[in-house]
Order: sequence, then C-alpha cells, then structure tokens
Amino acid sequence: MGTELLLSPHSSTPMYAQIVEQVVAKVMAGEWAEGRPLPSIRELASASGVSVITVKRAYLELEHAGVIVTRQGKGSYVAAVKDAARALAAEEFETQLKGLLDAARKLGLAPRGVVARVEQALAEPGATPSDTDARKPE
Repeated sequence: MGTELLLSPHSSTPMYAQIVEQVVAKVMAGEWAEGRPLPSIRELASASGVSVITVKRAYLELEHAGVIVTRQGKGSYVAAVKDAARALAAEEFETQLKGLLDAARKLGLAPRGVVARVEQALAEPGATPSDTDARKPE
C-alpha cells in the first residue's frame, strides 16, 4: 500500500506534525474510510525517509485524537468517522480555547472579564451551544 503522504523536510512544520495533518485531512475529506489500514510504522518511515520514532509519535498523536485505532499485533486503522470527527472538533476547541486564554493574558483581562465576554458572545444570535453543554455551573 502506498503511503500517499507528501512530507517536506524543508517545511517549518515538524515531520510528525505533517504526518498528523495529512492523515487528518484525508480522513476528514473521506479519502481514507473508516477501517482503512494505515501503513505500518516501519513502512511509512521507510517510504517517507523519516525515523521510526517520528512516525510512532505521529501515530500516537492520531490515536490520542481518536483519528486512528491501533490493535496490538494487527496494526493501525482509521477510527469510526463519527468518533474521529468529534475528537477532532474537541481538539480544535481546546486549541482555540488556549489561544483565547493566551490573548486574554496578553491583554491583561481578569478571568471574570473573559467569562463575561464569552457569555455575551454566546448570547448573540447564532451562537447556540448544544443542550448537553448548556448546563449551568454548580
């Protein structure tokens, strides 16, 4: 099986992150369907000209994000699309939240000010959280 990944040693993005980004893109675009086997760590490392450690790190990140599942002795496979999409959305949320908090710190905003602004943004038309996430803090 071909790796179908194009990695650039000249990119400022680390090789493991390029692998993660490209696998995620292929899964989300539907190019790699649920249950599709991924190349073994050694196969991908050899085909891509990167170390086994680099590919292993990428696979661990993909597994942590819920994009792939690894079965001991059988290899890694694309996870269920619904699970992968939810995991990726949750990861994106965490990334955006971290960015929001970093910006708030740079601006010197107090935690209550940040919360007030988030609540105000959520109250605007079109900003409707899901019913499961709309619980009031205890």
